[in-house]
Amino acid sequence: MMREVAWRLFAGEYNDATLEVNGGGERAPSYLVTPLGARVNRMFVVGVITDVENVGTEMQPMWRARVQDPTGTFHLYAGQYQPEAAAALSKLQPPVFGAIVGKSRVYSPEAGTTYVSIRPERVKTVDAALRDYWILETCRSLRRRIEAMEEAQRMDPLTKEGLVQLGVKEAIAEGIVQAAGHYGKADLSRYTAMLAEGLRYLLPEFRDGRAPDAAAAEDAASRPPEPVREPEDDSETKVLEIVAALDKDGKGAPWDGILEAAKAKGVGREQLEEAINGLLDKGLLYEPVLGRMKKI
Repeated sequence: MMREVAWRLFAGEYNDATLEVNGGGERAPSYLVTPLGARVNRMFVVGVITDVENVGTEMQPMWRARVQDPTGTFHLYAGQYQPEAAAALSKLQPPVFGAIVGKSRVYSPEAGTTYVSIRPERVKTVDAALRDYWILETCRSLRRRIEAMEEAQRMDPLTKEGLVQLGVKEAIAEGIVQAAGHYGKADLSRYTAMLAEGLRYLLPEFRDGRAPDAAAAEDAASRPPEPVREPEDDSETKVLEIVAALDKDGKGAPWDGILEAAKAKGVGREQLEEAINGLLDKGLLYEPVLGRMKKI
């Protein structure tokens, strides 16, 4: 099975989503499609973890957490099937900056009612610099989807093939067509406002007047982070070293460079794919943009 991209998107867009689609075929992943056409299975989120609560029992805990970004709040749930994430959440003392890798989840208790959340695979405390970098990259990703949807709204008829011919990536084009069929015409002014809010948050004059909880989170984030679980095999260790060495500009290591360096270290393509999948699942790597890998 192909690796799923760990999407970066703001809580405002994610919480607007109500469309769940199946990838087709046995064991195919399901996707939550946002109004701008992001087909989300895996996510990478960074924000202020404002509170953590055990909503289960002492014997069978279920940890619920809220993560705040400039546009809204993500909701996390981790229980016995996410032992590493649950253990990490149980030890947190909010507010702290946190990085979360996880899967999208949809709950529809009745027709017309949809709740979205994240099933975290890995939770780690981080610093303000990584949070700011995530906001910037998420703004870039959001802008691309807004521009693609603007093109889609000018098309008649709207087709996936037509969008691809205009330079929209195939996966985004497919999501846009699905989103248009489910949500109708997207309110782009809403998402342009989210983009502006994300960028405004990075301005020094805005950050000087940030809310007290975020300031407290920055103090908490200065504490030593939780220990990171080490890779389980030699291939994963080599891949982590390669990614760190090739990430010279802070934008992630390019896939072609990783492939070439892995070959030189005796790691074949199939073995490399397995190592990267393992590192993604452990939350030790994420994909900031398509075709690049970065250590968390």
